[in-house]
Amino acid sequence: MWYQGKIPEKRPPVVAIVGARRCTKYGEEIAYRAAYELAKHGVVIVSGMAYGIDACAHRGCLDAGGITIAILGTAIDNLYPRSNFGLSQRILEKGAIISEYAPGFETRAYNFQIRNRIVSGLADAVLIVEAAPGSGTFGTYDFALKQGKDIFAVPADITRPMSAGANEMLRNAAHPYLDVSDILSCLGISYTATERDLSGLSDIEQKVYKLILEGVKDADEIVARLDISAMDFNCAITTLELEDFVVPLGQGWGPR
Repeated sequence: MWYQGKIPEKRPPVVAIVGARRCTKYGEEIAYRAAYELAKHGVVIVSGMAYGIDACAHRGCLDAGGITIAILGTAIDNLYPRSNFGLSQRILEKGAIISEYAPGFETRAYNFQIRNRIVSGLADAVLIVEAAPGSGTFGTYDFALKQGKDIFAVPADITRPMSAGANEMLRNAAHPYLDVSDILSCLGISYTATERDLSGLSDIEQKVYKLILEGVKDADEIVARLDISAMDFNCAITTLELEDFVVPLGQGWGPR
C-alpha cells in the first residue's frame, strides 16, 4: 500500500463510486459532481482508478480537496491503466493506492473482479453510476449486496445500453440516486449546499455560472436565455474555467 498524508483521528465515512469504463458524458458529470459534493462533506471516496467513471470519481474528490483511495487489480508496482499515472500521483498526495498483489505479480483478467470486494468492503455505501448488462460493475454490486452495504444507482435513459445495468439494479435492491443528499442522509450527514464567492465575477459571468448550476449546459441555450452575444459568452466561460468555477464535460459544462 502507498500512503501519504495525515491519518485522520476518527474514521470518516466512505463511499465507493463505480461504473462503466466506456461511460457517457452524462455519467462522467454525475460521477464527478457526486464525488465533489461528498468530499466537501468530509466523505472519503474509494474506486478502482479505471477509465471512465472511476477516474471521474477520483478527480471530483481531489478537486474538492478530499481524500480518495484507489484499489488496484494489478500488482502495486504495476499501475493500470498507465494513462492514469498523473491521476495516481494526485491520489498519493491526499490518499492511498492499495493492492493485495505483491510487486511482480502477474496480472490476470479476473483479478479486477476479485478486487471489487475490497472496493465495496471499504465503503459504507456504494454508488453505481452507469453499467452495461453483464459488466464488471455487477461484480461490485454483488459483493456490496453480500456485505450488506447500502447501494445507490443512477436512473437513466432506458434506451441506452449503459443505463440498463443501473436500471436493473434499481429494479432489485438499489436505492435511486437523485442528488448527493440521498447518500448523505444514509450516512447521517446533513446536506449543506456548496456555495462559491461570486463577488470577483462580472455580472455576465455570474449569470452564466448560475445557469450552469441549474443544469443548463448548452452554449446556444445559455446565450439565448441571457440574450448575450457569443463573444460575451466565450469570454465568460473562459474566465469561469480558468477560475475553476466550471469544468468542460465534452458536451457543455458542469460546476466544480
